[in-house]
Amino acid sequence: MSADANDQCMSVAQQWIRPEIRELSAYHVPDASGLIKLDAMENPYSWPEQLVDQWLESLRGAAINRYPDPDARQLVDDLRDVYAIPQQAGILLGNGSDELIQLITMAVSGSMSSGSMSSGSISESNATRTIVTLEPGFSMYRMIATFTGMDYVGVPLRNDFTLDLESLLAAIETHQPAVVFIAYPNNPTGNLFDLEDVRQVIEVSPGMVVVDEAYFAFAGTTVMPLLDQYENLLVLRTLSKMGLAGLRLGFLAASSECIEEFNKIRLPYNINILTQISASFALQHHDIFEQQTACLRKDRESLLSALSTHASLTVYPSQANFILFRTAQGQAEQIFDHLLEQGVLIKNLHKSGGALLDCLRVTVGTAEENDAFLQALNSALIDVVETR
Repeated sequence: MSADANDQCMSVAQQWIRPEIRELSAYHVPDASGLIKLDAMENPYSWPEQLVDQWLESLRGAAINRYPDPDARQLVDDLRDVYAIPQQAGILLGNGSDELIQLITMAVSGSMSSGSMSSGSISESNATRTIVTLEPGFSMYRMIATFTGMDYVGVPLRNDFTLDLESLLAAIETHQPAVVFIAYPNNPTGNLFDLEDVRQVIEVSPGMVVVDEAYFAFAGTTVMPLLDQYENLLVLRTLSKMGLAGLRLGFLAASSECIEEFNKIRLPYNINILTQISASFALQHHDIFEQQTACLRKDRESLLSALSTHASLTVYPSQANFILFRTAQGQAEQIFDHLLEQGVLIKNLHKSGGALLDCLRVTVGTAEENDAFLQALNSALIDVVETR
């Protein structure tokens, strides 16, 4: 068959969509209708009714017939004030932090220039720019590296999910990455790496170091003050975990020069007017969300304690709003299914394989949701033992 005839037998998608894209699976979000939803690290608390009324009133004057402020200036000012972002740092907003990860990666993707290679570290035949991150880690780093045609290097954490600093530094030296992503605390493991180790990574990295602080509200520590010291440091956050997941708002703080360059590839008007008004309103009432966050931190400790009473589970420390635990070998799928049958949805990470074999992850919910999860888990563990 000729090449032309062969092309005619292929669908448009097969012929034109890049093979590495066709090999991917779309990000799957399970249907949680009618279930206690503890799979997505959301804040389980709704807004007080009086606050909802005030919020709806603030939307009354929204000029939805007009394009929004492309720079979201009021919202940027509010974010700077609430989160103590240094005045000299630039701020870029995204439709969730995922969009910002994609913008960063798009901006640095391509081939390494000779000036950006250290002598002998990277051969000319393998000069595609590289992302280095930690594994297990946030799945979007690998996915977006694939989207943008970058090489991806995942450095394994130790067996207890602590940082193997020596291996990470060696990977940086070998691959000279354009970007290093560090989730702080880490997702999906929940642990917080040592700040001095993170500082060392920033200091030795030839390119940008993005510290992803999606769970900052639950960890109580940040690298934000280091923006004054390191030009290559970028701090990424999202408002999703504080109770605004439905707005899809993330922000990036970095040097003004970096932000200016990223802004060139940001699509215009990416933050709609309803999100701008709603997020600014929420930030004016930040104390309410702080109270909810404090409650979740307290309940996280209670949930950690309760899970640790089960001898068959290995429970990992968490500084986020979720807890990772490992079941006895071969039990994760059964336990997950039993929980689902009892109306509780958590995250099944066993399917990811590798270091996450036999692992499940539960989001910290309300006290009532946590109790329902623990009761369902107790029942599931009994059922699994009886069926073995």
